[in-house]
Amino acid sequence: MNLKRKTFDTAVSKVKITADQSDALWKALEDQILDRPGFSQTHLVYYLGALIVISAMTWFMTEAWERYADSAILVTSTIYAGFFILAGRYCWKIPVLKTAGGLLFTLAVCMTPLAIYGLERVTGFWPQPAPGITEWFTPEVRNYRYPFEIGSIITGLIAMKFVRFPLLAVPIMLALWGLTLDTTSYLLGYPQLPELNIQWTGFWFGSLLIAVAYLVDRRTKEDFAFWVYFGGLSAFWLGLSFMPFDNEGTEFIYCLINVGLMLFSILLARRVFFVFGGLGVMVYLGHLASLFHDSLLFPVALSVIGIGIILLAIQYQRFQAAIEGSIIDMLPENLRRFLPRERE
Repeated sequence: MNLKRKTFDTAVSKVKITADQSDALWKALEDQILDRPGFSQTHLVYYLGALIVISAMTWFMTEAWERYADSAILVTSTIYAGFFILAGRYCWKIPVLKTAGGLLFTLAVCMTPLAIYGLERVTGFWPQPAPGITEWFTPEVRNYRYPFEIGSIITGLIAMKFVRFPLLAVPIMLALWGLTLDTTSYLLGYPQLPELNIQWTGFWFGSLLIAVAYLVDRRTKEDFAFWVYFGGLSAFWLGLSFMPFDNEGTEFIYCLINVGLMLFSILLARRVFFVFGGLGVMVYLGHLASLFHDSLLFPVALSVIGIGIILLAIQYQRFQAAIEGSIIDMLPENLRRFLPRERE
């Protein structure tokens, strides 16, 4: 909740507390929410800067690096990681800069694949020239990706032990996702994972991550579950959405699954489920549009559906608490007690 002082003062004026008590309460609220990781403008700028740094580092793992000595990539990534750790420690100690500090630690973890790549080049373990971006996913490179993935998981877990920052879960999940794909292709005896198996692997890997996020949800002070939910839903939804549905029945089941995700957003109090479910419903409507693209009535019907959804959203906003309470009340008592509590 984005609480402003003006709104707070208006609410305080309606209750009988003194000015000193009001100031003390506001100070306590500030201490609770000060620089909590979120999506404010400042934090979005932080994330943008981090993405730019990560993008810059990927340049070092392309053919461009062939112009320089093998040891340079190891030295460069180590210096970057050391700088990010030192700067992160400094920012982490200052409450208003905690998010910046956490992002710097996350960037240090993201240097792990680059450092391992440099080490492989220096030791001669990497036997071939640096590949281009797309060639990183070829079967010839698979065996050399395992150290990247395992090293990133270990480094991320170590960092998370000392720095309680939810975004650290992202590089760990990405490494786990890559390790799962490579291991699946190896176990199935494929030099490269076929497209359908990538989709099924994403579906089941995402389902597992969602289950892990549920177990973590509301059990830590920091909201680690959000990023695990996000990663799990990304893998689950992409795997599901790119499966080859061969008839209208399976397409409709796909739509129902996405509607189910939207309902889960109410039960788990997680809007990220609604976002992915809504995207899935839009994909299904796009599929229907391709079937009826010659019909003049279809865009009219689709417009009516869209307007109806907006009207439903208005009613939902007006009676949100009652609607959500009714949905939860419909659940049996033995299931209701497993729902996560509302995060404060």
